[in-house]
Amino acid sequence: MSGVAEHLNEASLRKLASRERYTFFGLTVPYLLMVGALIIIPIGWLFYLSFIGRDGTLSFENYTRMIESKAYIRIFITTFKISFLTTLICALIGYPLAYFMSQLSNRWANICMIGVLIPFWTSLLVRTYAWLVLLQKKGLVNSLAVDLGLIAEPIKFVHNTSGTLIGMVHIMLPFLILPLYANMRAIDKDCLKAASSLGATPTRAFWTVFFPMSIPGLLAGLLIVFVLCLGFYVTPAVLGGGRVIMAAMKISSNIELYFSWGAASALGVVLLVVTMLILYLASKLISVDQLGQRS
Repeated sequence: MSGVAEHLNEASLRKLASRERYTFFGLTVPYLLMVGALIIIPIGWLFYLSFIGRDGTLSFENYTRMIESKAYIRIFITTFKISFLTTLICALIGYPLAYFMSQLSNRWANICMIGVLIPFWTSLLVRTYAWLVLLQKKGLVNSLAVDLGLIAEPIKFVHNTSGTLIGMVHIMLPFLILPLYANMRAIDKDCLKAASSLGATPTRAFWTVFFPMSIPGLLAGLLIVFVLCLGFYVTPAVLGGGRVIMAAMKISSNIELYFSWGAASALGVVLLVVTMLILYLASKLISVDQLGQRS
């Protein structure tokens, strides 16, 4: 009798577990439908359009043009160069700032955090045009520098790579500071005290203890900044003045000027694949679970 009862209990448990699985699947169906409607279908349509040639037939014409055209090669080089330089400058500025904030008391750290978050309260387009006003030849920066005798002639800060980098660094810097600061704030300061008690100088304790523990937050911030820079449009278009052409600007011109949805879609597919490849490589360097344990 006991064996029969155990068998019935196991069967009931299996039936209950199966019912729970079907219930959970039913609860996820609306989400799966929403993902399919908002993400999978548009991406699938993007891939389809990328294979539509000028004559309306399916071909690799758009991808072949990107490989053979020197203009597209220059655009990709410019896109990755601007993205890399912006990420590098953000790291050089953001890491010391995040470290300084992590060493403050909660009250002063929150005040500094408000300063980091203030740019989010202003439109990206407004911030970009503000930099255009500040950096132009008769702008505040050049006028002040000339009045103080620092320079004899106004420096051309806009409609070139320099102005584009200044604007993009200002916009992207908070995206690096936020995850990095959260990671640094979670680091146990007793680890540094332990290193000091073992004879390590403050500099050595920083490089051997603090910096390795802050790497997950730094990599997360670098990844966010670099991926966002790959698809940036407004700031390069305004501050670059047409002389700094990135991939997103070329996509826009293909549609607005040439009405070539195939070429624009192919360029969008390449950017999507590159982004997914970067995310995949980043996942091999650091996992989400590891980032969660450090921050």
